[in-house]
Amino acid sequence: MIIERPSYMDQLREAEGTHDIKVLTGIRRSGKSTLLRSFADDLRRRNPRMNLIHIDYNVSSFEAPATGEALYHYVMDAHEEDALNVLMIDEVQMCAGFERALNALHASEKFDIYITGSNAFFLSSNLATLFTGRTYTIPVWPFSLKEYMQYWQIPDPREAFARFRLEGGMPGSFDYGTPASHARYLREVWQTLIARDVMDIHTVRNESLLESLTEFLLSNIANVTSAKNIETTLRSAGRTLSNKTVDAYLQYLVNAYAFCKVRRYDTTGKRYLTYGSKYYLTDHAFRFAVLGTRNMDFGRVSENIVATELQRRGYEIYAGTMRDKEIDFVAMRPDEVLYIQVCEDISSPETFEREIRPFLSIRDRWPCLLLANTHQPAYSHDGIMVRDLASWLAGS
Repeated sequence: MIIERPSYMDQLREAEGTHDIKVLTGIRRSGKSTLLRSFADDLRRRNPRMNLIHIDYNVSSFEAPATGEALYHYVMDAHEEDALNVLMIDEVQMCAGFERALNALHASEKFDIYITGSNAFFLSSNLATLFTGRTYTIPVWPFSLKEYMQYWQIPDPREAFARFRLEGGMPGSFDYGTPASHARYLREVWQTLIARDVMDIHTVRNESLLESLTEFLLSNIANVTSAKNIETTLRSAGRTLSNKTVDAYLQYLVNAYAFCKVRRYDTTGKRYLTYGSKYYLTDHAFRFAVLGTRNMDFGRVSENIVATELQRRGYEIYAGTMRDKEIDFVAMRPDEVLYIQVCEDISSPETFEREIRPFLSIRDRWPCLLLANTHQPAYSHDGIMVRDLASWLAGS
């Protein structure tokens, strides 16, 4: 089943016709290719005279050009005068030497160009420097709760959230009907991600160390951590490694969209902190698929879900600190700041007071939002917005 992903379609339409190369990137199997095909259909409906050149390196039956030189000549031969020429290339990194071909095609100014591919590969290739200032990147995330509800046709946000929290939003996993087969699919995606977008690209030879590091991060989502304390923890388990190696591996995992790194922000001094960050999974269900369900820890999983949702909605996010208190998220857009706490259950007065206490120390005018499983309509407490988590996730 194909569902509309209007926020991405809107971004593509806004960039349509610009001279920049439009780059759809993100974690493997997040729906980039499907989104590009949907946009191609949308263009056809609106531009009957369009000449679409669509090269899909995912399709084995299509004899796609194997080299950059062949790619260049294939596309130039397909160009039509007096037509809107649109070039779409899926998984362009699978073409050896694609950078030079893409550069020449872009310089010809004859095509409106869209590509998809691995973010890790783009960052490690010449694309990052060769096309500086000439690309428009759209990160594609796995399905949100709202998209999950649309796919499964579940009208109740709370019912959908109970499933979504376990199953996640990787669209390819929806074809698997049992928990065991669903988890197996996610594990295979994770293993491919680590093998191809981390180990192969960066020539990582210590697979065992990388596995220990990823398991540490999977177990510690939403915890403040650093390369130093990871090094200390792994050394205590008998590992031989350096702080520099840990730093490099962390960056590789972030580049591959396995995790997103969230820095800390001092809300009192209004400054970004350089030590200690939080790491969240791009899709929270990888935690259960890789580690199993022996430690569900739904509180951290809910915080992870909010972290990815805020980024889908266009916020830059930070972990807030103020003296001896912490705020889960300081979410920023050019004209907005939002302070957010996430909690599983605030039914006890003690828990509720603990969660709102950091908000009471904030002295600026920006709003504060407490998200929890309230199963109630939204309400305000001393100027603090309190919203049901599932309902907020299902909104806009």
